[in-house]
Amino acid sequence: MNVPDLWSEEFHADPFPVYARLREEAPIHPAGGPGTWIITRYDDARAALADPRLSKDPRHAPGWVRRMEIMTGGEGPTGTNMINNNPPDHTRQRRSVSRAFTRRRVEALEPRIREITDDLVAKMAVQAEVDLVKAFAVPLPIIVICEMLGVPAAHRDDLHAWTAALLSPAPGRRGTAERRRARRAMESFMIELIAAARRELDRNLPPDQQPDLLRALILAAEGEGGLSGRELLGMIRLLVVAGHETMAGLITTGVLTLLAHPEQAALLRARPDLMPGAIEELLRVGGAADRATLRFATEDVSFPGGTVPAGEVVSVCINAANRDPERFPHPDAFDVTRTDNPHLSFGHGIHFCLGAPLARLQARIAFSALLRSFPGLALACPPERLRWHNTGGVRSVRSLPVRLSPLEESHA
Repeated sequence: MNVPDLWSEEFHADPFPVYARLREEAPIHPAGGPGTWIITRYDDARAALADPRLSKDPRHAPGWVRRMEIMTGGEGPTGTNMINNNPPDHTRQRRSVSRAFTRRRVEALEPRIREITDDLVAKMAVQAEVDLVKAFAVPLPIIVICEMLGVPAAHRDDLHAWTAALLSPAPGRRGTAERRRARRAMESFMIELIAAARRELDRNLPPDQQPDLLRALILAAEGEGGLSGRELLGMIRLLVVAGHETMAGLITTGVLTLLAHPEQAALLRARPDLMPGAIEELLRVGGAADRATLRFATEDVSFPGGTVPAGEVVSVCINAANRDPERFPHPDAFDVTRTDNPHLSFGHGIHFCLGAPLARLQARIAFSALLRSFPGLALACPPERLRWHNTGGVRSVRSLPVRLSPLEESHA
């Protein structure tokens, strides 16, 4: 079958019909670049995400990927870290980071995340119309991750701009040059940030008692089996990039999903206890997690849906797998009461997202606040005027104009 440009704005606006045809007709299909294969069925995708023959190591990337500077010098877009490494390095890196990025640390953030959320909601509530991307979806996660790492507020916009450039699929010399500039600028900033945190480090405290995640990571990285300097830098870059880009995408696509299903939004307002399950359904059907990070076949890899030749690139289509009717009954339906929901939006296998608990916590607080505070929330433009894009596999809109109706007005 003919596949449209998988990076076009038109495709990103509604990729699901194309993915459905691919699942049915050509579940492992060459597309998206020279020697690139997309995987669309749930079982194939789940197997691919856990298959060690599909390497995350940038040194296995073909020449065209390196020429675009998506991968450089043996490093991925965010440097050297566990997301682009295989065992045993991946095992060592993840174990070291896990000593700092603990569930206890995440849970302790809940009051502060609520405070940040309430402040953003209060600022929106005095306006009749806002761009939800700029007013809420981007600020919330970037404030959270910057405060976690001790990044000064003055640099939040810089980090967002650098992230967008690093993950941009823009081809040609201009796109490559922008990625190169962003990489250098972010790296210089992070090196200074690490040096400042190291000077303030209290070595009498264990990692999980350090006042911020950056100092916890520095301490956890030291000693035998820890992280090298490049690995520590890469891990911090990964936390910044993944910590806000994916969350912003989840909020925007989640809001659009709720607006398209007002009966489900009403059910959530009436039954707040359904919110944890609703977050999983928004992760599955909202469509923010479009494709997993690239993998490289170190040998021929066969699946029921087809074979990926050695030396070629694999792109696992999360949005296609998450709507596979072989795994999810009524896969295109948005149902906040769905319970059997093993979606792949956080990955699978050894690379399952370490930040999933933080993402779920932020999402639960964010969507609860929006539903509670703005029962009259509505799009302020026709849906076809929204501009879609895909940044590093995260599908979202560039802006989301909405009209607000604060809770007080609904009782007038």
